[in-house]
Amino acid sequence: MEPQLKDSVTDGVATVVIANPAKRNAMSAAMWRALPGVLDRLAADRAVRALVLTGEGDTFCAGADISALREPGDEQQSLAVRAEEALAAFPKPTLAAVRGFCVGGGSQLAAACDLRFAEEGARFGITPSKLGIVYPSSSTRRLTALVGPSTAKYLLFSGELLDTERALRTGFVDEVHPAGELDKRVAEFGQVLVSRSLLTQAAAKEFADGRTDRDVHWVEQARGSGDTAEGVAAFLERRAPRFTYGL
Repeated sequence: MEPQLKDSVTDGVATVVIANPAKRNAMSAAMWRALPGVLDRLAADRAVRALVLTGEGDTFCAGADISALREPGDEQQSLAVRAEEALAAFPKPTLAAVRGFCVGGGSQLAAACDLRFAEEGARFGITPSKLGIVYPSSSTRRLTALVGPSTAKYLLFSGELLDTERALRTGFVDEVHPAGELDKRVAEFGQVLVSRSLLTQAAAKEFADGRTDRDVHWVEQARGSGDTAEGVAAFLERRAPRFTYGL
């Protein structure tokens, strides 16, 4: 099978699958190049309320295709950064569902998601020190914001892998689940996300990511959306809310 990104939408949740099983789902240059366009298309789809990124089979992503690094120039790294930034900027909640190895560019993509759920036995690592590569400054800052300076330096200095216990303890992942239970939990949580107000989620995502210039915008969006009135009415009437922002 040719390396590719596969996507589908079910019950409001888009799933993007990294598929390159011959190389443990390593990202080829073509896959890095394609990801921003896939994300733009899904972001524009009003049926999509959340996004899950995962890998084909029992591996999330073993990083960039190292064979491409023999080529001159830094195009591979630039492509990876553009894909990472597109994922971080996706305007709806994003969740990485991780099995097996999540290394190098795989961890770069996972860190760009809003949340990360993992299966027991997953391994996380960022390995540029093994290759003599300078990890991108934007990626380093994102990693540091996620796990703190000490763990970020541990990962970047050593290239060693974290097990799920340490990844959970340091904040790299949010939940860890036994083998065979990750898909069920991701599906359940996806429906939780879909049932909540996208207005709240979109504003919270920007604020949590450090935007400081959108306060007035979100006040105006809230005033005109009707989600607040619907949420309060649903609470008082003891029913599930029917939020409409973004539909």
